[in-house]
Amino acid sequence: MNNNQPEHDLRDDELLTLAEVADILRVPIATLRYWRHLGTGPAGFRIGRGVRYWRSTVHRWLHDQDRKDASNDVAPTPASGARS
Repeated sequence: MNNNQPEHDLRDDELLTLAEVADILRVPIATLRYWRHLGTGPAGFRIGRGVRYWRSTVHRWLHDQDRKDASNDVAPTPASGARS
């Protein structure tokens, strides 16, 4: 495998700044920075002193968050022998 190959086809993708991603996610820039620190937000990378994100990565992360939230909405089943 060639290590110079990107993970996905970048020809139709776009680089976004912290401010642009914060606008898309509708969160403050500080929240996005905190998520980056924790490793819980969308994957970004440094170019010089700035952080950039691929648009497709941000949308994929957002979609994954929606799927996680939907799976948490399932009501737990009551334990056997539990009283109501």
